[in-house]
Amino acid sequence: MKIDNPKIIPKDAESRRKGSPVICYPTHALTNKNLELLISARSAMKKVKELLIPPRDATCFEIPAGCFFRICSVDGPQVGDLNLWSTHDLSEKFYSGKTRALHGTHLSTGDRMWSTFPFMRPLVTITHDTLDWYGWDTDGASVHDVIGTRCDPYTAKLLTNIDYHYCCHSNLTRALAKYCNISYGEAEAFVHDVLNVFMCTGFTHDTHQYFMKASPVRPGDYIEFYAEIDLIGGLSTCPGGDCSTEHSSDKAECYPLLVEFFSCQSPKLDLYPNSLPSEYSISHKD
Repeated sequence: MKIDNPKIIPKDAESRRKGSPVICYPTHALTNKNLELLISARSAMKKVKELLIPPRDATCFEIPAGCFFRICSVDGPQVGDLNLWSTHDLSEKFYSGKTRALHGTHLSTGDRMWSTFPFMRPLVTITHDTLDWYGWDTDGASVHDVIGTRCDPYTAKLLTNIDYHYCCHSNLTRALAKYCNISYGEAEAFVHDVLNVFMCTGFTHDTHQYFMKASPVRPGDYIEFYAEIDLIGGLSTCPGGDCSTEHSSDKAECYPLLVEFFSCQSPKLDLYPNSLPSEYSISHKD
């Protein structure tokens, strides 16, 4: 938010503002030419298990490479915060900032979730989303954002001076610590910015502040992913419920989220390429 100081406007102000926007990362080279293989392979999916995440809680789970999984709304409108790690190296985790730079502020079918440096490879591809119809509303909001970080106890303490332990950051920390049998301190270092599943967000037109509004998700809606590598997933059911009023509180009505896991024996997946780490030499030569 800009400080409202007296404005000293230079004579060439208008010409400075007239520069044309240039896309920072043209992504034509990233087009997933094999996306149709994934889409068509979905017809051979077979559900193998499911996991219910209780309200205001988080759970970690295994996702083998080559499998599909869904995050589903079951009992009522609910937002979830998703973390992803490589099963074999927790330091390879979802990189929301670079994913945002490549795909935009909100993800949908065909977009990928990329991993941190030096790996920089797709962790998952989104293969179906029942909320794709939402698009962009008149407030400039859309669904499934990678702009919000996750609700956390540090910001809650800063803004309200309240210790709140069931925000998504703490939920994910406890879940990862339990799953990997490590301390909370060790786990917290690996918890990262999230995909805000089902969350409806944007930036206000006037102050350009991050805002949330009631999620359009309803029971039966889901977002589906294809695991490009062996993964550990962590999902927190946000204490904000549908995020129509506030988060990091016990006041919002919250619901569970269901994670469904699918095997797929389609021969079309035999043609789908493996997700390989970046080929950059890591030399950083000057």
